[in-house]
Amino acid sequence: MLRFFFNFLLAILIFGILSTVVISAYIVPRLPNIETLKDVKLQVPLRIYSQDLSLIAEFGEKRRSPINSEEINTVLIQAFLAAEDDRFYVHPGVDWQSIARAVYSLMKTGTKKQGGSTITMQVARNFFLSREKTYLRKLNEIFLALKIERELSKDKILELYLNKIYLGQRAYGVAAAAYVYYGTDINSLTLPQMAMIAGLPKAPSTTNPISNPKRALIRRNYVLQRMLSQSYISEKEYEKAVNTPISASLHTPFTGLEAPYVAEIVRKDLIEDMGDDAYSSGMKIITTIQDKNQRAANQALRKALMDYDKRHGYRGTEHHASLIELDSTDKIIKLLDSFPVLADLYPALVMEVNEQSIIAHLGAVGEVEIGWDDLKWARKFISENRRGAEPKFAEDILKQGDVIRLAETDEGSWQLAQIPEVEGGLVSLNPNDGSLLALTGGFDFYRNKFNRVIQARRQPGSGFKPFIYSSALAAGKTAASIINDAPIVFDDAGVEDAWRPENYSRKSYGPTRLKEALTHSRNLVSIRLLNEIGVDFALTHLRKFGFSDEQLSNNLSLALGSAEVTLWEMARAYSVFANGGYLIDPYYIDRIETYDHEMLFQHIPQRVCRSCEQVQDEIIADAGVNNSIAPRVVDARNVWIMNSITQNVIKNGTGRRALQLGRNDLSGKTGTTNDQYDAWFSGFNADVVAISWVGFDEFKPLGSRETGARGALPMWIDYMRVALDNMPESTVERPTGLITVRIDPETGKLARADNENAIFEVFRTEFAPKVVEEQRQPDTFLPDPNADRIPEQLF
Repeated sequence: MLRFFFNFLLAILIFGILSTVVISAYIVPRLPNIETLKDVKLQVPLRIYSQDLSLIAEFGEKRRSPINSEEINTVLIQAFLAAEDDRFYVHPGVDWQSIARAVYSLMKTGTKKQGGSTITMQVARNFFLSREKTYLRKLNEIFLALKIERELSKDKILELYLNKIYLGQRAYGVAAAAYVYYGTDINSLTLPQMAMIAGLPKAPSTTNPISNPKRALIRRNYVLQRMLSQSYISEKEYEKAVNTPISASLHTPFTGLEAPYVAEIVRKDLIEDMGDDAYSSGMKIITTIQDKNQRAANQALRKALMDYDKRHGYRGTEHHASLIELDSTDKIIKLLDSFPVLADLYPALVMEVNEQSIIAHLGAVGEVEIGWDDLKWARKFISENRRGAEPKFAEDILKQGDVIRLAETDEGSWQLAQIPEVEGGLVSLNPNDGSLLALTGGFDFYRNKFNRVIQARRQPGSGFKPFIYSSALAAGKTAASIINDAPIVFDDAGVEDAWRPENYSRKSYGPTRLKEALTHSRNLVSIRLLNEIGVDFALTHLRKFGFSDEQLSNNLSLALGSAEVTLWEMARAYSVFANGGYLIDPYYIDRIETYDHEMLFQHIPQRVCRSCEQVQDEIIADAGVNNSIAPRVVDARNVWIMNSITQNVIKNGTGRRALQLGRNDLSGKTGTTNDQYDAWFSGFNADVVAISWVGFDEFKPLGSRETGARGALPMWIDYMRVALDNMPESTVERPTGLITVRIDPETGKLARADNENAIFEVFRTEFAPKVVEEQRQPDTFLPDPNADRIPEQLF
């Protein structure tokens, strides 16, 4: 009997050895290369940042923030070891004791109540194997775990595990879980919170504290008990932790800067280049956006659109509900939650309507009172040009049960508001290298993702005139050239009605200097000017500003801004004026890094270099050299004269509101199209270009008085007030080849010494008014008191 039993055991042993050898011969050669774990690329979301490193957006299904093992709190590591593998630092990758317990439990109960997987085996499964439950996969897992232990350190294995493990709610790894559940970093977690996270790997989808708090609490307390039994924590710490209530809540990625239109541009670019891999490659995109500029742009655009809305009346409430049915706070909050918060406009329910005030329930804030000063603006909207009578009582505006919008004032009170139907956009560039400083493409990205800065093609109206006038200077005209501001009619045999363009004022002013005509945006002068220099000549010059033939109309309507352009294209074109005549290439991605700060890409912009023009010609001639110098496209003197004219637009013309900024370095031009479909303001100094636009997506009129000066200029002012704060005044240096001459403002010619109305004007030397011999007097020309830096001798 003993001999039989011995032979039986020997046979089993031999069979086991042979089976192991055979299985090893089959499995081991097929095991994956562990070298890949030494330089593993974890699936990390795409993150987009501002130049100030504020998070703008995060894209990707898997939320992960990889960390090194030395960065992880020891107590958190102990929590995972207690929950998952308390012999991790002892076994060789496979814990035979755990496997034996699991087999015994399976034989005894018939069910798998106890697992035998170690942390190393879980790493093997998560990185290399599927999750199918077969014996072959389990054997692969065991052999692979043994191989991993031979080639990697315990700390490296633990680091891979803690970064890779899925912990529910799209969180992969402990760092992501700490933020998702508790909104903090892993080293700020409390003991109960660490135990909660350590308890998640067993069933992350069903026992996490968001989806099933009761089961999550049971699992957390089990982990705490295991930590106590392993002497990782004291009895006192255990008692305090198990009596701590659950504090988890779902935390979305915190964006430090609101710039969703910029994030979407970047996302689309990366998807076009990389496909869906961009979502999981862990790239950090650092844009050129400046935090203060972007915040100012958001606020300026929203204020301009809401101010427009107030000028045109109240369109009514979004919804009406029965207060009888809303008999509890929970029901009111549920109703209000169905209306999304848009651009800081919060839904509220009118509870009481008093004589000249209302009481409204505002979500989590509770009941607030809105006084008459914050209600009385709401005259009824009738049309873009008409409003109803001024209300006298609150009941003229609202009634109980109305769902309204409220906006917080600077003083902390609340005022009646409404979501504007009108839209707008603002874009700002650094004209010296093309870097994007700020961009907002609409009132709220989450209401409408259409980006009006890069996608909307609109007519710029009078905002296009500076390019026409620059063409005229290139053709030999001067700021003092006289053009007759008089009615003009164009007949076309193919058109039923003749074209009779008019000035906005519907008046004509007779002979007018070019500078005066642009300052006051005279349409008739612009058309006659373009007719004189020729459309073909103008088109050639306009291409230098980056405009394409496809968007430029080949007729005289071009003088009134009939081209269809984007705000982005206008910003690039106006940068030529701002930087002294160079065409820059706008860009918004500064650099791209991996999640562990390895540089993948660094943008090298074309920069303006006024002292490099001779060198530039040599660089361009050498096709093998990367040219990082912006090319000059317009003569410096042409640009300087144009800037002096557009400065006059702000000092004396349609842009006078900008004088409130108290600066002497601002240039700009209003733009208004026929029937006020579009309102623009395009302006700059030598360091910042900004383009603002207001209009309806449906191409309907804004209203008879909604010009660029009223609709778009306030937005530009509010933005530039912040963008230029603490920046010294900056203009392009006056180039050589210019001369300041005293002229008669009526004729544009040299002024006589006794002309008390004479003014100073700047000319290119070859186009300056000629001195007639019999008129020459010693004091015919007087020095310009503001021309300290003029090198030429005036005569």
